[in-house]
Amino acid sequence: MTVRLFVDAAGPLMSVQDLGRPGRIDVGLSRGGAMDRTALFAAAALLGGGVLAGIEMAGMGGTFRVDAPLRFALTGAVMRASVDGQALRWNASHMLVPGQKLVIGAVRAGSYGYLVPAGAVLGRDVLGSAAAHLSAGLGGRLQAGDVVQIGAAGAGVGQVLPDRDDLEGGTLRLMPGPQTQMFSAAELACFAQTVFHRSPQANRTALPLMQDGAGFAALGGNPVSDFIAPGDVQITGDGTPVVMMAECQTVGGYPRIGTVIAADLARAAQAPVGAALRFEWVDVGRADALFVPEAQQLTALKAAVRPLVRDPRDMHDLLSYQLISGVTAGRDMEPLP
Repeated sequence: MTVRLFVDAAGPLMSVQDLGRPGRIDVGLSRGGAMDRTALFAAAALLGGGVLAGIEMAGMGGTFRVDAPLRFALTGAVMRASVDGQALRWNASHMLVPGQKLVIGAVRAGSYGYLVPAGAVLGRDVLGSAAAHLSAGLGGRLQAGDVVQIGAAGAGVGQVLPDRDDLEGGTLRLMPGPQTQMFSAAELACFAQTVFHRSPQANRTALPLMQDGAGFAALGGNPVSDFIAPGDVQITGDGTPVVMMAECQTVGGYPRIGTVIAADLARAAQAPVGAALRFEWVDVGRADALFVPEAQQLTALKAAVRPLVRDPRDMHDLLSYQLISGVTAGRDMEPLP
C-alpha cells in the first residue's frame, strides 16, 4: 500500500534524510544524510524494522495529513507534537489516520527532530539515497504543498524509548588527526580547557563555535589541502573551531586540530544555539574502544524499546476504551433503536 503524506506547513529547514551516500568522497561528494544518525536508528527500533528515510526538521516542525493509515516515529530533538490537539510522546511511535492532523511545533531540546514513517520513502532516490544533499544541490527542502509518497507498513502498537541525555551540549571527545602536530602542547591543552558555544551560523555543513573571553586563540597556521570528513575540527585563522558536519566539503584548507569521535557526533549536531561544548582529548586506542558499530547500536536500541502506555488523563473519552475485560460504559445494554 502507498500512503501520501501531505505537508500542509513546513519549517524553514525541513528535508528528507536517510543515512546518506558514503564512499563518494573521490568525486567530491560528502556522505550527507541525517545530522543525527542515532535518531534514525531509534526510529528503526521503535518501528521494528531496518533504518528508513525520515523527515528532518531543524528547529521547527510542520503540519501533516495522510490519505491512508500511517505508523510513524518521532525521534531526535524533542519538539512539541500533537494529533488533533492531543499531545504525543516524543521518542515514541504513533498512528496517523485520514482525517487527523499531525502538528509538530518548535524544538524544546536539541536542534534536529525526525518524523520517520514505517515504510520506504518513494520516488526520491538519487545516487542510491533518498537524502537531500542541500549543499550539493541533490534534492531540496520540503515546503508547504509537497507530498511525500511512502510505501507504508501495516498498523502496530505504540512503542517508546527512554529519553536521551545528549541534546543540550556537553563534552565532545576528540582524537588526534593528521595536522594535530601543527599545534603546540600548550595550544592543545588550552583547547581542551576552553568552553565553547554553538554559533547561530551552524548548519548542515559546519558547526562554528564561539567562546567567552580570550580562551583559545591559536592561529591555524598555513593552509593545508587534505581530505576532510564529518567530525573533523578545523581551526580558522582567527582561532575559531569549526566542526565539520554531514554535508561538509570533501577537501579543506584550514588545519584540523583533531576529529570528534563517531559516538559524540550526535551530541555535536543536537547542541542548540548557545549550548556549551567542551573537548576532551582521547588517544586513538581509546577512540577505537569507544566505537560501536551501527548494527550494534540498533540492536541495543531495540532491546530498550517498551510498549507506549497512554495516560488516562490524555484520553478525551475514557469510557470508550475497554480498560478492563467485560467492563464498558454500559451503553451496550441500551435498547436498539
